[in-house]
Amino acid sequence: MIHYKTKEEIELIRKSAHILSNALAEVASKLKPGMTTLEVDAIADKYIVDNGGTPSFKNYKGFPNACCISVNEAVVHGIPNDYVLKDGDIITVDVGVYMNGFHSDSAYTFAIGNVPENVLRLMGATKAALYKGIEKAVAGNRVGDISYAVQEYTEKDRGYGVVRELVGHGLGRHLHEDPQVPNYGKRGSGPIMKEGLVIAIEPMINLRSKDVEYMEDGWTVVTRDGSPSVHFEHTVAVGKGKADILSSFTEIEKAEKNNPALNTNY
Repeated sequence: MIHYKTKEEIELIRKSAHILSNALAEVASKLKPGMTTLEVDAIADKYIVDNGGTPSFKNYKGFPNACCISVNEAVVHGIPNDYVLKDGDIITVDVGVYMNGFHSDSAYTFAIGNVPENVLRLMGATKAALYKGIEKAVAGNRVGDISYAVQEYTEKDRGYGVVRELVGHGLGRHLHEDPQVPNYGKRGSGPIMKEGLVIAIEPMINLRSKDVEYMEDGWTVVTRDGSPSVHFEHTVAVGKGKADILSSFTEIEKAEKNNPALNTNY
């Protein structure tokens, strides 16, 4: 069942997403080789709590941390641990914030130092595909229009692998609501979108094969062939004629460019 939000409820989600986006910007300002992923998690966790939010993922179905942190071949749901980040790594930080009764959800992939050119191109394509999908998040379109836009830009045009097992989703009072928002599919398929629908659009794109598998921890999803994977995500409200992006990459990108440890050539 799809739960549509009022304008007032969308503004509450926007406030939650603002804290979330700034938490990711805080991470972007401090990321560097030598940090553990647990230390990265602590940065976002502290920022969220200090600013009146609650990390959505913490204790969600037993997940132990504020952030899902996925490095290199990890696609999503990586558990922060004592892994030490090094030059050449890519790291996705996926965070949710619960505030004023509503959840927001966003993810960003960062390149640390000398990341190979083909991986930087994958990052650029995945980020661009997110916005291609968002362009279709307008009233009267169908969910499949978003799915097709993402798949066409990444898989059909560039030969990357679009993950099938994991999808975007509705969100609001619950972290995961209907409808599911796949990153692959046919134009004109799926539910019709109306104003008041809030969704997480989140391309998860692999450098080579689309195939993934779960690690023994029961959470971390990795590419089966060991190739890198990239993940960008926004919280979006479906609008009339134009989507309303409730989360923001603006402060994240500023911090990213001002951090000499991060590579922004993608």
